[in-house]
Amino acid sequence: MRPLTYYVAVSLDGFIAAPDGDFSAFLAEGDHMPALLSDYADALPGVALDAFGIEPPRTRFDTVLMGWNTYAVGLPVGLRDPYPHLRSVVFSRHRDPADADPAIEVESRDPIEVVRRLKAEPAPADRPDAGIWLCGGGQLAGVLRHEIDELVLKVNPVLLGSGIRLFENDVTETSPDAPTAAAHPFTLTRSTAYDSGVIVSEYRRAASSPAR
Repeated sequence: MRPLTYYVAVSLDGFIAAPDGDFSAFLAEGDHMPALLSDYADALPGVALDAFGIEPPRTRFDTVLMGWNTYAVGLPVGLRDPYPHLRSVVFSRHRDPADADPAIEVESRDPIEVVRRLKAEPAPADRPDAGIWLCGGGQLAGVLRHEIDELVLKVNPVLLGSGIRLFENDVTETSPDAPTAAAHPFTLTRSTAYDSGVIVSEYRRAASSPAR
């Protein structure tokens, strides 16, 4: 099964963006950047790849998942296909596919169903370890929290105070009839602290905590 990795920048108080979706408070410069450009080049938007002169290897990720609000961040500046080197799947129950670039797959089906299908697809023969990147936002992450196999947090030395949480509650958990959510432990596999103040921590779902 291909892994689903939630790779995201987050504030010290657990927000991935301000209330209006702005994430400019996160550090885009510093000694953490060379490592991220090397290890996670697949997660850079096309314009950044061009600016840095990087050819994406597509060995870590070949597919990216986004909620519509995350995708729409780039629309005002003409980024209708922000990750042209990846297969892009955008989830929305209300948007028409014509609202997005033709290269974007707009999905109205249950994200869990779609993700399980994507996980079951074979990876390309020349990129056997290529997985699926969950880009955001917090609402989609909340729905898919039990499907996440790897969690990579770029913790920035800033407090946002409010905004979009790393995991927003999904609809089942906000239902008064929903059972108490079970804990799903992860194992820390690597953590690196940089002089910039950014800490990048990588977690893998514990063997005792299979995805639902």
